[in-house]
Amino acid sequence: MPEKAGAPLLALDTVSVEYPRKHLFAKPFRAISDIDLTLEAGRTLGLVGESGSGKTTLGRAVLGLVPIHSGRLLFDGHDITHAKRRQRRSLSNDIQVVFQDPYTSLNPSLTIVEILSEPLVVQGMGRADSRKRVREALDQVGMPVDSAHRRPREFSGGQRQRIAIARALVMSPRLIVCDEPVSALDLSTQARVLDLLLQIQRDTGVSYLFISHDLDVVAHLSHRVAVMLKGSIVEEGEAAQVTESPAHPYSQKLLLASPVADPDRQQERRERYLALASSSAQ
Repeated sequence: MPEKAGAPLLALDTVSVEYPRKHLFAKPFRAISDIDLTLEAGRTLGLVGESGSGKTTLGRAVLGLVPIHSGRLLFDGHDITHAKRRQRRSLSNDIQVVFQDPYTSLNPSLTIVEILSEPLVVQGMGRADSRKRVREALDQVGMPVDSAHRRPREFSGGQRQRIAIARALVMSPRLIVCDEPVSALDLSTQARVLDLLLQIQRDTGVSYLFISHDLDVVAHLSHRVAVMLKGSIVEEGEAAQVTESPAHPYSQKLLLASPVADPDRQQERRERYLALASSSAQ
């Protein structure tokens, strides 16, 4: 991981997101409430919580996929809270996303080179230059050049996720929102993809907003970790602190729930969890 923190790249200032309910007179549902977070250039902020905690909604708000009800969203010091379509298109050069399911996020009818070059062509890049950039991005994620002319169904889940990462990288972004990017993969493939993300960060200085339900996965990649529960941040701090000695009972619960292949380590974690829970109760 990069050891030096740069200037803040992304800042959420008391950001809230609400969804209207079906009943005409019912109060809107507040999915996230008064979120304050910052992410420095070249670093990773891990956002962890169970399903329904609001973490994916927060990621979608950063991407401009859901409207922000109140608060401010700043990118590189510029207010993008209510960015219009043209500004969002420009921001796509700097902010990209990797989704959970690489197969459904890749058009099965297109070849990989067509999928990866599409956003470059939209931005006005010529055919020759876009094909060259696609080859570079595939090389960055460890995929052979001949994979460019194949279709998504011809690859394994891990390979498809590498291709999805390459699609984000072709734009040379400054921030990638990673929404559960390894949860659909087996443990060994997860580790390889996480190591790949770390290497890309070391090589390019890209920042990650890394969203996951698994505290162990987040700990592997993140500099700081924020724990979400019912739309609010209940704990935030350096990754080592939050993942080794979580203060909030919910964070402790997440730590215990993280799958561990080594039974001795799982038992050690359970004992540490019980000790933390006992200490919190006193």
